[in-house]
Amino acid sequence: MKFLRACLAFVALLAGTAGAQHYPAKPIRVIVPFPAGGGIDAVARLLAPKLTESLGQPVVIDNRSGASGTVGTEAVAKSAPDGYTLLATFASHAQNASLYPKLGYDTVKDFAPITLIATVPNILVVNPALPVKTVKDLVALAKKRPGEILYASIGNGTPSHLSAELFDSMAGIKMTHVAYKGAAPSIIALISGETQLTFTTVLVAMPHIKSGRLRALGVASLKRSPVLPDLPTIDEAGVRGYESNAWYGLLAPAKTPQPIVDQLHREMVKALQLADVRDNLKNQGAEPVANSPREFATIINDEIEKWRKVVQATGVKAD
Repeated sequence: MKFLRACLAFVALLAGTAGAQHYPAKPIRVIVPFPAGGGIDAVARLLAPKLTESLGQPVVIDNRSGASGTVGTEAVAKSAPDGYTLLATFASHAQNASLYPKLGYDTVKDFAPITLIATVPNILVVNPALPVKTVKDLVALAKKRPGEILYASIGNGTPSHLSAELFDSMAGIKMTHVAYKGAAPSIIALISGETQLTFTTVLVAMPHIKSGRLRALGVASLKRSPVLPDLPTIDEAGVRGYESNAWYGLLAPAKTPQPIVDQLHREMVKALQLADVRDNLKNQGAEPVANSPREFATIINDEIEKWRKVVQATGVKAD
């Protein structure tokens, strides 16, 4: 019996290797589980043409939004593990493990990490009409007007929501949450004055900061952003220890043959080493990474644990 199982395993390995040798033989679909216009969507669309060129097959972006990214993520988890359906996602992938007790997939077991694409700090931005110019001003105003300041998020339980709830908790204030379906509508609402502030990525905020339509108050990382060197961190500005970084990553369904995962990893590393890609990311505040699948898996596990503690401490719940 053991000999038979060994033979079957060997045959499966050969089949996987043979499949990888002819991969890819058709277009590759990369599901982005959020609407077009957000940070991960922009990064995926930056990389797709590079992968198309290096792999010799079209790499197509498919936006499948809904339920803080879980709809598109589940679609990938249930796809055939053949390398033709991939997931380009960001920090909410780890956060959703605590927010949704009945996910249709296992955040760790149902995916094969390929690489961490980039990290990018979140940033606190406000509508210029809000009479605050620093984080301390905001905290003071929020204490005078508890519950009156409205903050936008890209959806209930998303990184922007959790970042604001963590800020509320650590600053000892109470603001009111308004959820939108994605980064683009949340920014539109903020610019129009429908809400007063949001936590978003530098990637999304930079064009509006440059145009003057939004005012930046602080960076959510523990070190300043190279693209906004004069902007203090929220930690420096008075909310000690505050940190909320975003990250972008690429994953495949679990059981995708290792040769295919390795090939995709190699091509991603090449793409992220291209000068125009690195310049594009860095100009928007993102830091290219391109680490190994194992290193990315460790980061996901660490992020799951970190945000589980935040969810428990703040009582945030997903609808």
